[in-house]
Amino acid sequence: MAAPRRAAVLGSPIAHSLSPVLHRTAYRELGLAGWTYDRFEVDEAGLAGFFEALGPEWAGLSLTMPLKRAVIPLLDEISETAASVDAVNTVVRTEDGRSIGDNTDIPGMVAALREHGIDKVDAAAVLGAGATASSALAALSRICPGEITVYVRSEARAAEMRQWAERLDVAVRVADWADAERALRAPLVISTTPAGVTDALARSVPERPAALFDVLYDPWPTDLAARWSAYGGAVVSGLDLLVHQAVLQVEQMTGLAPAPLDAMRKAGERALADR
Repeated sequence: MAAPRRAAVLGSPIAHSLSPVLHRTAYRELGLAGWTYDRFEVDEAGLAGFFEALGPEWAGLSLTMPLKRAVIPLLDEISETAASVDAVNTVVRTEDGRSIGDNTDIPGMVAALREHGIDKVDAAAVLGAGATASSALAALSRICPGEITVYVRSEARAAEMRQWAERLDVAVRVADWADAERALRAPLVISTTPAGVTDALARSVPERPAALFDVLYDPWPTDLAARWSAYGGAVVSGLDLLVHQAVLQVEQMTGLAPAPLDAMRKAGERALADR
C-alpha cells in the first residue's frame, strides 16, 4: 500500500470545484488510507510561494485557470500535450522532488467522447474561443481529420484561434458568432462558452441533431443540452469531461490504474444534486 500523500486543487476562485469529491472518492475505492485532497485559493502572485513550500508528502496538484499557464515556469518538465496548448492542469511530484506538468483535459475530452461512441467525425464546430477552446482544438486534432469551424465574438479571438490552428496543425475556419446557428448542424458541436451564452441557440437545434459536447456541468443541463437531448441527439456533459480528466490525474498521482471511473462519476452526480 502506498504511503499517505497529499494532493490538492489550486485556483482563484475554486469554490464550486468538484475535484475534491472525485479524488477523495478514488482514494477510498483504491484503498489509499491517509491520502488527502484539499483545495486552496491561490492566485498567480502566490503560486511560486506555494510551490516553494511543498514538501515530500505532496503527490500532485490540479490547477484551474489562470494558473494552468502561470505554473509552467515553475515546473521541471512538461508533457508534449501540455506544451501543445501552453496549459498544465496536472502536476505530479516525483520522489526526488521534481514537478512534472501534464494536461489531462485534452485526453479527457477524447475519452469522454469515445465513451459516448464518438471515435471519429468528419467535421466539427466549436462555440467560443477561450482557453477551453484551444483544448477542444487539440482534442479534435485526434479525432477529426476534416475542417473545424470556430464561432467567435471578436477579431482578437479569431486571430487567437488561427494561431492555435497553425500550432496544432488542424484545419480551422473562423466564423462570426452571429452565424452560430449554423454550427448546430455539424457532426459534432463542442460548446466551450460560459453559462447562459448558448441559451438563445436552443431554439435553433435541428430536428435530428448529431452530437453535442457542452463543457458546462453546473448548472446542468444547459438550455442547449436539454433541447438537444429532447430531439434525440447525443450529449456529452462537462461532468463527463471532469471525471475523465480526474481519472487520468488520479492514475498519474497515485501510480495506480485503472482509477474507479464509475464511482467517481456517481460521487460527482450526487454532489451536484445536493447543491
